[in-house]
This record gives sequence, structure tokens and C-alpha cells, in this order.
Amino acid sequence: MKNILLDIKLFAVLLLVLGSNVELRAQGCVAIRTVGGLNTMEHSMMHGMMHDSNVSKMAEPKWELNISGRYFKSYKHFNGTDEQTQRVDEQTDVRNFSRTLDISLLRKVNEKWSIGFDLPLVYNERSSLYEHVGSAIGNPRFSTFSQGIGDIRIAAYKWLIAPRIGAKGNLLAGIGLKMPTGNFKSEDIFHYKLGSSILTRKGPVDQSIQPGDGGWGMTIELNAFRQLNNSLSTYGNVYYLINPKGNNGVSTARGGIASASAIKYTSDVMSVPDQYLLRAGTNFTTNNFTLSLGVRYECIPAKDIIGDNTGFRRPGNVLALEPGANYNYKKFNFYLYAPIAIRRERPQSYPDILKTNDTNVFSRGDAAFADYSISLGFGYKF
Repeated sequence: MKNILLDIKLFAVLLLVLGSNVELRAQGCVAIRTVGGLNTMEHSMMHGMMHDSNVSKMAEPKWELNISGRYFKSYKHFNGTDEQTQRVDEQTDVRNFSRTLDISLLRKVNEKWSIGFDLPLVYNERSSLYEHVGSAIGNPRFSTFSQGIGDIRIAAYKWLIAPRIGAKGNLLAGIGLKMPTGNFKSEDIFHYKLGSSILTRKGPVDQSIQPGDGGWGMTIELNAFRQLNNSLSTYGNVYYLINPKGNNGVSTARGGIASASAIKYTSDVMSVPDQYLLRAGTNFTTNNFTLSLGVRYECIPAKDIIGDNTGFRRPGNVLALEPGANYNYKKFNFYLYAPIAIRRERPQSYPDILKTNDTNVFSRGDAAFADYSISLGFGYKF
């Protein structure tokens, strides 16, 4: 047992090291924070891609540990679906570096029910001009950082269609509670000019790199699997986070004073937005290897299902092509996924809509996205 725990710790460190040193570009500051290790294709696949002779053996373990790392770098700016290529050319782009390590534990209660716990650990960096001395070309670039525990989630799962001998598919449903355990008012140092001098002040970092959102939420999930033949299968995932709270009251002025316009249109404080994820694709399995290809759609909507929409948020969505690979070895499952963005959009936010209606002049902010993300991890049954 000690050796197993040591291996797990070493692999977790490896995930962080890879996220720190590999130059990969990803889906951006409006990509959803994390769906946690509980909602992954691997979870449904590990129950679904079993040959009939292995079902009884694989059903015996009561616990499943999942450790996964996600990294992305956002830097390409979009207004609507139009890319603002000049931002990169002028080097006035905002660059977000996001590293998340999800540690989740699933306990099988009986043949139908399981209980899951997910702990996200985050380390974020944001590099920009406009948040500091200004967006003028040639101005120095500064960075802000945040790190710590994210928002913890507890979920209950039930097999609506359970995996069994002779069955071609399965369907797993989940409902969870997302708790505001992550710091939603993390602060760092900002730089500003006073005459020819550069001074500093401390204030809340940008919403996109806050470890938490400051609200209680409910998650709803569906994970489906269908066997087509001995080699081919299909999968589908749906995940939605309902955040009833409107805003968390944290200032967006970076240690300064909010403008009258920001206060008027509610963007002077940070919102607590909903978020959702849709995935579907096909798997090809040979021996212990599985290659997959699917589509992935991540979204932070402009308006929530429940509650008001006040506060600053960057609504956005990313449609991506998602290749992946799985390898099963005894009780271990190793996986790697790399969603490649094929469409990115930053629609109007609620404050944008308020301003447009008030001034009769169309208003819409931008958001930074990127090209692809990397998710790397493993599962272990015991």
C-alpha cells in the first residue's frame, strides 16, 4: 500500500511538472474552470468498454481514484466569432496560464449507486498590459498569480442502465453539490503609472484566475456508452453547473476605484456564472488500447438558469475536436486528451446588453482563447 501511495504522489508531481514546462496552447480564459475528475469520459468508459468475461472481475473493486491534470494557455482574442489578430501582433494580448490538478475518489455503494468526491488544486498566472500601466504598445508587461484549493464537489451517481454481461450500452446519471471552498477574492500586486513613476497597489486578481467563484452550486450529469462491435463504440457526456448566486461582491477594479459606468451596468463586481460541457465521439479499442475522436463544447452562458445575471463575466463558448487515448493495465487506466478549438465565440454579456439598451450603441467586450488544451491522468480501482 505504501508503494502504491508513493507512485500516486510521484505521478501527481509529474502532472504538475508537465503543466509547468510544456509550451501548449489551450482553450482560454472563458473555458469552464473544471468539471472535476468525476465527470470524465474515462469514468463511463471504464465501466462500459469491458468485455463480457471481465465484467464480474471489474465490478468487484469498491473504490476508484482518479488524478488528472489540465493545462492551457489563452492568448488569442475574440469579439463575437471575429479574431482580433492585431492583439498578438502588437503584443497587447492577455495571456492566461492555467494549471489544474483534479483528485477525485469514487466509492461504490451497491450495484446501482456510487458517491464521489472531487478536490481541484489550481495554479494560475495572468500576464497583461491593460491591467497595469496601460495598453499602449511598448509598455512593460506584468503578471498576477493565484493558487490553492478550488471549489470542492460531492456527487451521487446512479446507473440508469447498468453495465452487465451481454449488454451493449450503459447510462450513468449524477447530481452533485459544488461548495465555495476556493478563494474567490485572491489578491496580488498591480502596477500603475503616476506621472513618470510606476507604483503598485494590491487588489483582487481577474475573475478568470480566481481559484473559486464564491457560490454554492448544483451539478447535473449524464454519461452514456454504446458498444457497436468488438472494436468500435460511442460515448456521450453532458455536464451542467447551476450557480444560483448572482455575484460575489468582489471588486473588478484591481485595487482601484470602480468607474461610474461599471457601477451603472453592474460590472464593478464579479458574477457567479453557470457553466456546461457537452461531449460525444467514437472509440476504437484493440487489446488494452483505446483511441477516441469526438467533439467537445464548453460554454459559460451570458445568462444563468436560476438567479440574476448581474456582475462581470466573460461569456464564451468553444467548439473543439477532441482526440484521445486510453491504456488499461490491470487496475490502472491511463488517459490523454487534447481538444483542438475549431470555433470560438465571445457573445454579449449581461452588462454589455444593459449598456447597449441604454446607449443604443452596440457593446461587446472580448475574451482570450487559444488553440488547444491538454488533459493527462490516470484512474486506479481498489
